[in-house]
Amino acid sequence: MTGRSEHAPTLRTKRLVLRTIDETFAEQALDFVLRNREALIEWEPARSKEYYTLDVQKRFILDDLHGVRSGQIAKFWFSESDQPGAPLLGTVTLNNIVKGAFQSCHLGYRTDAAVRGKGYMTEALAQVISYAWKELNLHRIEANIMPRNAASLKVVEKLGFKHEGVARDYLRINGKWEDHIHMVLLNQAWEER
Repeated sequence: MTGRSEHAPTLRTKRLVLRTIDETFAEQALDFVLRNREALIEWEPARSKEYYTLDVQKRFILDDLHGVRSGQIAKFWFSESDQPGAPLLGTVTLNNIVKGAFQSCHLGYRTDAAVRGKGYMTEALAQVISYAWKELNLHRIEANIMPRNAASLKVVEKLGFKHEGVARDYLRINGKWEDHIHMVLLNQAWEER
């Protein structure tokens, strides 16, 4: 296998290519986390020194591929081009996919500091949300966002997510328990936009 998992399609928008990567992209993934180390530190769990190594990035990619194959996640890295070596500019992940009566998942995303404010994340999220509805047949997508992350809240609100409450001490981010606003998008609401 080279380039992507056989279970996750390559998605395209006007400006972006979104794909599930394999270990051949480990250097590009490492480059992304190194470039964005300072920009992401306040929004992610505390990272060890090992996180910023090629071996750990390969392991994360392999774990993601296992999750994609088992149907538990759908993870897309995006770039402006599908040319070899094109910089990876962010990720969109549908985590904790549960089928059956729930038909739901959690949404996670991050973007390169160099392209923030260009609308790339809104574009990428819209494409992955459409994929979640049409291909995964999900009914509900949940995004949990720290109240002080105004930019992230703005993105999901633009896409139609609604505030359903606040989860106290929901996630340990950068070594501290943080409240998160519980934002939800239902498939029906997306279709009515």
